[in-house]
Amino acid sequence: MPESLKEHLNLSNVQHAALALAIFSTGFISLAQDSAQPALPPAEYLPDVSYTLTTGLLAGRMAFIGVGGAIDGMANPTLTARPGQVVQITLINGDNVEHDIFVEGFAGAHSPPVRQQGASVSIVFRADQEGEFSYWCTVPGHRQAGMEGTFVVGDAQAQPERDLPSISRPATDVPPPPDPGAGPVRHEVVLETIERDAYLADGTTYRYWTFNNQVPGPFIRVKLGDTVDVVLENPEDSNFIHSVDLHAVTGPGGGAVSTQTLPGDRTGFSFKAINPGLYIYHCATPMVAHHIANGMYGMILVEPEGGLPPVDREFYVMQGEIYTADVFGVPGHQAFSVTKLLNEHPEYYVFNGAVNALNDQPLEANVGETVRIYFGVGGPNKISSFHVIGEIFDRVYHEGSLTTEPLRDIHVTQVPAGGTAMVEFKVEVPGEYVLVDHALSRAERGLSGTLVVHGDPNPEIYDGPVNAPAGH
Repeated sequence: MPESLKEHLNLSNVQHAALALAIFSTGFISLAQDSAQPALPPAEYLPDVSYTLTTGLLAGRMAFIGVGGAIDGMANPTLTARPGQVVQITLINGDNVEHDIFVEGFAGAHSPPVRQQGASVSIVFRADQEGEFSYWCTVPGHRQAGMEGTFVVGDAQAQPERDLPSISRPATDVPPPPDPGAGPVRHEVVLETIERDAYLADGTTYRYWTFNNQVPGPFIRVKLGDTVDVVLENPEDSNFIHSVDLHAVTGPGGGAVSTQTLPGDRTGFSFKAINPGLYIYHCATPMVAHHIANGMYGMILVEPEGGLPPVDREFYVMQGEIYTADVFGVPGHQAFSVTKLLNEHPEYYVFNGAVNALNDQPLEANVGETVRIYFGVGGPNKISSFHVIGEIFDRVYHEGSLTTEPLRDIHVTQVPAGGTAMVEFKVEVPGEYVLVDHALSRAERGLSGTLVVHGDPNPEIYDGPVNAPAGH
């Protein structure tokens, strides 16, 4: 680790130390156990489920901090097991203060103390009763200072709030175009990296990481020759370092090298928009795919000289993937699965962050209007075959290029992971039009939206009864 970073970090704060390590890793933390670690129990008691916790400070309070997998970086994470499973919890001393761990209600679930930084101890016990239990540090004062979490066996896990607000950014959240006749101007773009629980699907919630509290992040709109001052703010209550890489930037890391931002810090950089186009931006802190999958992506438009042709309606739509521990449709709060991410096996595919987000808040237009959709794939892994059922794109600006001649009369356009496309068409017949990725099984995992077109019938273009919604 560079000396300058060592000086900047308070290494007694395990959160900062672990997060700094993550910059130079792939998101996994490996800590050696103390040589005095007791031998594991006999083979018949080897664990079915294992957790590793380290000790330190988060947001100014003492905490158990998750290491690895779905609990990585979480303060006092909820630990779960099925009835009858053998559970192993390894505790690592991360702050050179004496600690232990005790899980109420289970024989053998109380560790000896670990007194030196880097030392570790494990407890192994059988989850032989169902319910919700507490675990804590029994050193006097430590539980009161924040070192307490929840251990759930079976189906007794506390149900999440069902009325959590949606994380989804409305597709209509597009800023107006800049004045093409104005000279170069300077913009300040402030991106706040907010980690929050929100609605994923009916009865299901997820811990999202966001730019400015929604998925996707704000649509940034500038013009060729403008200068952009990017400010990244990471609140003190965050658990992770975050950053931003804008594909519109010419410079190292797209700005990510200047914005690796610790909780409670603020960073920034400036760039000049020298290439027109529609670009992705995303968090670029390792594991980068983890940050993107949790919702940290958006788009920036650099308009060409003279601006874009005017249209009646503009919409902002981004496709993403969510990798949950449980399979699609399981209710409750869903944890992130690093295994499914690395295997590129998402459980959910979403437009604008959540299942049915663009059905609950559909796109709307009137017969005779022109529509432009700024479409991007946050990913982090899958290609999209974007299609609007019942419409043909009059123009497709492939891969976000605004200086090449657009493709015309396109029905499906392929958009790579981390890529964009701008599509335009005129709506001529009223009705409901379904937005899909034409890898259509993904619609069964949450990936569909709706464009509602209002107006009088147009039998010259389409004449027939509407007996059922469009299939997908």
